[in-house]
Amino acid sequence: MTTQRASDVMVRALENEGVERIFGIPGEENLDFVDSLRDSSIELILTRHEQAAAFMAATYGRLTGKPGVCLTTLGPGALNLATGAAYAHLGGMPVIMITGQKGIRTAEQAAFQMVNTVATMDPLTKSSRQITSAAMIPTLVREAFRVAQAERPGPVHLELPEDIAGSPVDGFELIEPHTNSRPVAGETAIANAANVIREAKRPLLMLGADASRADCTDRLSQFVAEMRIPYVTTQMGKGSVTGASDLYMGTAALTAGDYVHDAIDAADVIVTIGHDTTEKPPFTMDENGPTVVHVGYRAAVVEQVYFPQFEVIGDLGPSLDKLAESLGGPVPTAEALLPMRDDILIKIHEGADEDRFIPQRIVQEVRDVMPVDGFVALDNGMYKIWFARNYRTTRANTLLLDNALATMGAGLPSAIGAKLTYPERRVMAVVGDGGFMMNSQEMETAVRLGLDLVVLILEDNAFGMIRWKQENDGMPDFGLTFSNPDFVKYAEAYGATGTRVEDVDAISDALESAFSAGGVHVVVVPVDYSENKRVLIDELGSR
Repeated sequence: MTTQRASDVMVRALENEGVERIFGIPGEENLDFVDSLRDSSIELILTRHEQAAAFMAATYGRLTGKPGVCLTTLGPGALNLATGAAYAHLGGMPVIMITGQKGIRTAEQAAFQMVNTVATMDPLTKSSRQITSAAMIPTLVREAFRVAQAERPGPVHLELPEDIAGSPVDGFELIEPHTNSRPVAGETAIANAANVIREAKRPLLMLGADASRADCTDRLSQFVAEMRIPYVTTQMGKGSVTGASDLYMGTAALTAGDYVHDAIDAADVIVTIGHDTTEKPPFTMDENGPTVVHVGYRAAVVEQVYFPQFEVIGDLGPSLDKLAESLGGPVPTAEALLPMRDDILIKIHEGADEDRFIPQRIVQEVRDVMPVDGFVALDNGMYKIWFARNYRTTRANTLLLDNALATMGAGLPSAIGAKLTYPERRVMAVVGDGGFMMNSQEMETAVRLGLDLVVLILEDNAFGMIRWKQENDGMPDFGLTFSNPDFVKYAEAYGATGTRVEDVDAISDALESAFSAGGVHVVVVPVDYSENKRVLIDELGSR
């Protein structure tokens, strides 16, 4: 009879939580755990960098609401999770991070590679704990999943030392997961919010990242349709209600001075739904500005730029149902801001048909080849502002972008995570040449897994967003340009297919051909950012 190890218990506990795959890189200190995975139902997705594993796990958590799981060894491997932990923490994405460690009962290698990972991860996660005995595993794993999914969702870290992982276990009992219902907002809060909305002369809804969760988008869409109040979205709130609605006024790609701020600045009451201040502010409050009603899963964090006067706190779907019932239908002024809509959207989409490699045209070409349920996973760069503003979404979380940590390097891993989660749907990573090279080694992961994936590289040979900021600040161009490899040959070196587009009219054909052919395809497109100065409005308010 084979003796069970603590690592076997750990894997059984993860299976009990419904874990289907784990992303990561094994190390010497977690070989027992990896060996336990070998005989389990859990798929190990071997990545080429631990940071990418965290991005993939976070994307799974974002799309499903269930924690993604990633695995690393001790020391350098564990520290490579730090950016991914912050990405998930600020973005509200549930993740379980499992790291190895040297034995805690012996120290044969003294302090070699030893880092206090539990302490390091503590400020970057919702909880960071070391497993010090096999008996703790069932409860610690259950608690980790509970905490990761509790409001606000985020990452949880568990450290499994190698001597604990390999220790024998005679018997164990798993703890069955269960679903907790969230509280619904109280009657007084609902009544106060309804009164403020009824008295508004120019009401506006603003839909944030938490409004994109699958368990509330249908009821939110119903609320918007019944109340007839026009709405804008934050970058991470795009698609929580379809952008094809006649009430959609645009997305705040900047904090101030964007076209959509014409409506925001004109509003006298703004109802924010699912907004969290970890996302870059879509507008800033001041004492002379509009009244703000915060509708969220949890109370607003009071900031200098965000201090709502009224709050409706609870499970978003049922809370919105109760608010709609209290309002009893559209208020007479519900559509007061709608006359501004056409002018705002016309300005936003200017340039989409120009025969230049400008961002508006590139965004339109991507939109033309992506089905409504397809995923576009953005890295971080200048193009993110343009996609946030111009890419029309009709479903939540189909434009996967990060406006919280806003780290570079997440685009390709996020696309891989999305494709593994929904293999039947089209997935495109849109990356700048700078961000792509920060995790380009995951091309090998995508090819090895046999994924159908298109990677669109926008090439400008510079860190374009910082270059734009540098110019806006009146500084000379310095320190932000670089050279690139031949991306077509680079793709081929990984076993992928590479294409360079020389004619702007050929973009959509190149993308469509890449999807139709299957496999991993890299499509390289030059990008002309000269439109930034003419069209984008800097956050100081100058056009």
